[in-house]
Amino acid sequence: MASQAPPRIFSRQRRIVGLRRARVRQAHRDAARYILDDMVEDVLDRLEFMRLAPNRVLVIGDWTGTLALSLRGAGSEVEERDVATLDEEQPVPGAPYDLIVSLASLDRVNDLPGALLHLRNALGDDGMLIASIVGAGSLPHLRRAMLAAEPDRPAARMHPLVDNQAASALLQRALFKRQVVDSRSLTVSFGTLERLVSDLRDQGLGGTLASAPPPLGKAALERAEQAFRKAANDKGRVLESFEILTLTGWKD
Repeated sequence: MASQAPPRIFSRQRRIVGLRRARVRQAHRDAARYILDDMVEDVLDRLEFMRLAPNRVLVIGDWTGTLALSLRGAGSEVEERDVATLDEEQPVPGAPYDLIVSLASLDRVNDLPGALLHLRNALGDDGMLIASIVGAGSLPHLRRAMLAAEPDRPAARMHPLVDNQAASALLQRALFKRQVVDSRSLTVSFGTLERLVSDLRDQGLGGTLASAPPPLGKAALERAEQAFRKAANDKGRVLESFEILTLTGWKD
């Protein structure tokens, strides 16, 4: 029996457009980039702790270029790819790699089990994958605001996200011999809902659903803003959380 194709939840073309827009927005002095900065720092800390010095590395999704620069400085040969130059749901060219790092990318592919299997197949015998994604515990205040915006018939506006347990099962399903999934929380302060949405767009984290809902109307947007402001502290700031999941898997 032929296997069914995975449901088309995300649009790769919308992801590419969002990435291009983020690169333009990064020219502004106050553009946000804290998600990737945090992920890059975490990966470098892990490699230093493990005293890992990979020869060939594939870095996916780091549009800051910081990770590749650091790895090249340590003597690694590094290839950089993003959603516009690599379809993670297809076999990965250029293999084998000693290390593959994917940042803020795998949480927006339609066939995540298949993508993980392709990445595993692209590793050498002792190769390792480190993949950081925005996890299921992220953006609780934004999610409540979107539900409040359309209380009768809410449209699907927020991405489905992977939790820790599901991530571990996915690594096993992709045949990684050893796997570790851990999470951490990144808390960011916002004065307005508009600034939160702007930060997401700065970082290429805007909506990429295949079935894009229409923009919120004026009344719905006001309901969303009111719901968001209800979470403000005594200083008028909303402390929003991003859960960062890091998936680590070894081929052998």
